[in-house]
Amino acid sequence: MDENPFIRLSIASVELPDGTEFEQYVMRMRRTATTVVVDDQDRVLLMWRHRFIVDRWVWELPGGYVDQAEEPATAAAREVEEETGWRPAHKPEFVMTFQPMIGNADSPQDLYFADGATEVGRPDANETERVAWIPLEKAVDMIKSGEIAGAGSVIGILYALARRRGFG
Repeated sequence: MDENPFIRLSIASVELPDGTEFEQYVMRMRRTATTVVVDDQDRVLLMWRHRFIVDRWVWELPGGYVDQAEEPATAAAREVEEETGWRPAHKPEFVMTFQPMIGNADSPQDLYFADGATEVGRPDANETERVAWIPLEKAVDMIKSGEIAGAGSVIGILYALARRRGFG
């Protein structure tokens, strides 16, 4: 139906085991890399930005598309720096790949973890309104209140909390 470098939209004919047939819209999206950066004070690096699709201001972890032929860990570190002005202290560690909309989209999202970062500049003005180091426990409360809503950010923060508590 439609295709560009970021998404391909098509229609698939589906037949269920009981013989029911229907057509399903299918979205195939480019791989993304999101990084949860936590410092030695158990604070997580977050960005405040407007998401026009849902018309809301939300806090998010830094992340974005993996460029063609780019290593996902390199993309993860690049996105942290571009979007926040902070550079991870070490190469981000791969945590997992997840599919946030597996019922109707193929949208592989890689999650990375970085322990610490160094401020190296200012974030791209088009990427974020502001950047803050938020205590991990407060970030969990922000998930509950809806201030953090994106799947990658929710998964990343809960992973960081589990890791700090010895799980993961």
